[in-house]
Amino acid sequence: MAEVVGPRLYSCYNCRNNVALHDDIISKAFQGRNGRAFLFSHTTNVVVGPKEDRQLMTGLHTVADIYCCDCHEVLGWKYERAYEETQKYKEGKFILEKSKIVKENW
Repeated sequence: MAEVVGPRLYSCYNCRNNVALHDDIISKAFQGRNGRAFLFSHTTNVVVGPKEDRQLMTGLHTVADIYCCDCHEVLGWKYERAYEETQKYKEGKFILEKSKIVKENW
């Protein structure tokens, strides 16, 4: 009998809540607070916190931390606004820290 194979997912490392699809990764070459991070076009099952201006490695951005909707663990942030023209592609995208997510269905 053939196995049913679903989409490759990323889940919250703390509670295993599904938070992103592997197919939504834009880049794996990002830096988070705690090491490597991935840039995603979409996330799911997260809560977006309040916006704040933050000085990041690539300049000033308006960002909002994103939390797992089940356990409220901070998983990364959402780029709300980029002030430098070369960084505008990040607006509306999400950073998930590699140390805060685990692979599911691989």
